[in-house]
Amino acid sequence: MASSNSKSTNETARKIFKILLSNPRIKVSWVIAHAGNIGNERADQLAKDATQHGQPYSYTKLPKPHIKGLLRKRMLEEWQTSWKNGDTSRKIYNIIPSVSLRPTNWIREDVIFFSQHGPFPAYLKRFHLSDSDYCSCGGIGTALHYATECIYTVSWHMRKPAPNFEQEWLKRVANNLVSRQRIRGIIIFISENRDLFRPP
Repeated sequence: MASSNSKSTNETARKIFKILLSNPRIKVSWVIAHAGNIGNERADQLAKDATQHGQPYSYTKLPKPHIKGLLRKRMLEEWQTSWKNGDTSRKIYNIIPSVSLRPTNWIREDVIFFSQHGPFPAYLKRFHLSDSDYCSCGGIGTALHYATECIYTVSWHMRKPAPNFEQEWLKRVANNLVSRQRIRGIIIFISENRDLFRPP
């Protein structure tokens, strides 16, 4: 509370602080409104005057940390709305639906796998960078294929989810560091051995 801070730059807060210092035994009690109590009537009149003729709120000096907090909250709300209603990065949105100022600690390989934008034949064909979406092992070359069934990445395999649980599986993998280490190994291996993964 500003009035309890002797170093406050707010003039009203400093006046209140001086009054509190000179009157250390202030008592607060409830009184019936409009019962002829002079102090209470005066307080009502001052409050009414303040609402009708008082200084607009925008001129009140607010502490910088308070303003920063308000701005941060507003920025996060706008960012969340934009993230929720956006047209891009939906694969990442399905894994991380809430924005945060805290980093995810994802590295390049994590982003490649979870966005599914990388050296995957299915992705390359979608953007007309390849004629086929097949892996050289014969399966459809998706990120999930390499993580669960490709014969060339068997060292890093994880159990393949049922189709209706794929999104939940991706969330669990994204939140598990050991699983993410496997994903990183797969992406590095594919990147270093692109010829091996080209369709026949």
